[in-house]
Amino acid sequence: MHWGMENRMARIIQPADGRCVMLAVDHGYFLGPTSGLEQPRETIEPLLPHADAIMLTRGVLRNAVDANMQAPVVLRVSGGTSILKELSNEDITVSIEDAIRLNISAMALSIFVGSEFEKETLVSMAKLVDEGERYGIPVLAVTAVGKDMARDERYLGLACRIAAEMGAHFVKTYYCENFENVVNSCPIPVIVAGGKKTPEMEALELTRNAVDHGAVGVDMGRNIFQSDSPAGMIQAVRAIVHGGASVEDAYQIYEASRPSGTERAAG
Repeated sequence: MHWGMENRMARIIQPADGRCVMLAVDHGYFLGPTSGLEQPRETIEPLLPHADAIMLTRGVLRNAVDANMQAPVVLRVSGGTSILKELSNEDITVSIEDAIRLNISAMALSIFVGSEFEKETLVSMAKLVDEGERYGIPVLAVTAVGKDMARDERYLGLACRIAAEMGAHFVKTYYCENFENVVNSCPIPVIVAGGKKTPEMEALELTRNAVDHGAVGVDMGRNIFQSDSPAGMIQAVRAIVHGGASVEDAYQIYEASRPSGTERAAG
């Protein structure tokens, strides 16, 4: 790994502790106006100071994020399908030249191991790795799970290992039972996806379990921006990932930031 690649990775995964809190706001590329992201700028701005990196599309980056933003960008570069079609039929949708113009720190795309278009997504990842290596930009492989795929150790271990074998520089996947076996069989850093919105305590338990069992951090979106206190929730997640906080202590950070009952009702 050459200097440019190492420098970009060090902006995302913090060298001081080898951990990362990534804010995922790329959902609109296949879901459209996701709840909580209808006005991306309003959602993103108060959360950026607490994120080590932000994962988003080039459209939202250009139109809803100020150019003086300091957080490194993990740019979603795959797409081409929506929830109305077969999601695995993705392709690369951003040129390496445009990624460079946007001064990004990493490129992200989904791989659909076991799905109808498995081969196409894996070949796209291999091509993206070639481009990234040429210009010093790391690739984040996202192990997308189709409706027929079980989120278990065997499947996630398979998907993560394939991503590593084909050259991805780090991988985003789901937490599962025996997650440490997934991490131990994957020679690149593993980040855990937040997934669909769950109660805040459960999301914090997921975060604690993820880092306790080998993940370098989390890439969380809906469990942050769909919370009734997004800024409090991302700070609670950060307290676990970087501060080693217990779930209970992190939950108190979230609780202390929540609006009062009157304010919640008015909102």
